[in-house]
Amino acid sequence: MAEKNEKLDFEKALENLERVVEALESGSLTLDQALKRYEEGVGLVRACQAKLTETEKKIEVLTKSLDGSLKREPFDAETVSRGAVKGKKKKASSSGDEEDTALDDQ
Repeated sequence: MAEKNEKLDFEKALENLERVVEALESGSLTLDQALKRYEEGVGLVRACQAKLTETEKKIEVLTKSLDGSLKREPFDAETVSRGAVKGKKKKASSSGDEEDTALDDQ
């Protein structure tokens, strides 16, 4: 149940952040109101980022080893963001470009 509350808290903070951005972009706020909303937005961004960082640390990817057993590996955000494909690795070609090559079963 705590996980659901944490998700709702994150979702609520994100919704509030969206409202802050909309208010700032509207141009209808006074300077003092805009500064107050900006400060509120910074706090919301920090809270959301902290939750995302905490969540990222908890993620583990299960991968199948060659003998068929499962092993845990820590989540690697860089690998995912680069679009790495399971069972493939980047290999530099003679022209200096990277190309995907299938991993050989060893």
